[in-house]
Amino acid sequence: MKARTALLLVVLAAAVLAAGLYFGTGNREQVASIPQSQFAFPNLAQRLQDAGRIEVLHHGTTLVLTRSGNVWTLPARSGYPADQGKVHALTAQLTELKLDEPRTSNADDYARLGVEDAQGKDADSTLIRILDGAGAPLAEVIAGHQRTGNHGGGDGTYLRRSGESQTWLAAGRLSASTEAMDWIDPIIADVPPPDVTSVAVTRAGLTMNIARQDGHMVMTAPAEHPKLDQFKLEDMARGLERLTLTDVKPAPAPGKPLGVAVVSLKSGMSVTVDVSLDGSDTWLTLPSAQGEGAAALMARTKGWAYRVGEWKQQALVPSMDELKAYQPAPGEAGKTPDPAAVPLNGIPGLSIVPPTPKSGG
Repeated sequence: MKARTALLLVVLAAAVLAAGLYFGTGNREQVASIPQSQFAFPNLAQRLQDAGRIEVLHHGTTLVLTRSGNVWTLPARSGYPADQGKVHALTAQLTELKLDEPRTSNADDYARLGVEDAQGKDADSTLIRILDGAGAPLAEVIAGHQRTGNHGGGDGTYLRRSGESQTWLAAGRLSASTEAMDWIDPIIADVPPPDVTSVAVTRAGLTMNIARQDGHMVMTAPAEHPKLDQFKLEDMARGLERLTLTDVKPAPAPGKPLGVAVVSLKSGMSVTVDVSLDGSDTWLTLPSAQGEGAAALMARTKGWAYRVGEWKQQALVPSMDELKAYQPAPGEAGKTPDPAAVPLNGIPGLSIVPPTPKSGG
């Protein structure tokens, strides 16, 4: 009885081992083993100097990058420069991609690995192509599902090289977005508030000068002005802090001009910012800059219009009314204000409610 049990266990173990060579169900082709750490695209690093176009297809959307000299650009954004670091990251992934394990060559199982034809309506795969200047492919691969490393192993990606039936589990991660904005560096400028010495704002025919005095932003012109909210004045030094785009197009900015800000910095550099409103969207351009660092800034930004978060509007070109401190309505002077009715920092709906006094001892 024990001998029969031992024999049965040996047979079961052999069956499990054989099944582990495959993925999914159905008939499989037996494939020869490959050398350890074989590159998916040998010598790609040397051939990338001829690259002229990158295409990424996923869920029916195609993202295209084209090369102009040493700069990759986005035709979908009128040739705006892509983040070169992000492009390099993709080419590095392809260059370093190594085939670890052969998987199925049965087309019925492609979808389970996410390596089916990317042109399909419901395909979950991603087709990535790098082409040379004549349109010939340097690397073409269908990237599928990711496998997170476990038990000490690294991450992996299921893939199938275009034109081949064999699929592989490759060492490393391979992914690429078809959203144009994912390929753009979103930071237009990033100036720490303490570096701002003054801001001159022209809006609706009125020019206001706000300068840093004793560490604080103070309105110096016009000399006669209502009481102002100090927090909002300090915000004007944050106009160029983490200035982030959400969209970009060739100048001029869409919509109606709202105002102009000239931001001066400790370094001696000054930046002119034109702000426009297009419906509820805030757009800006940087038409000019002077001083140290101006040339580099203009090389990146001149000729482009950027959509930014609407909160930047009041930091860059606020109106006098928007800078006013909160004033109680007539008849409220001398009264104890209702905390819920008094805006915090001039923002309706935000308030500080004092604690309720405790009764008794």
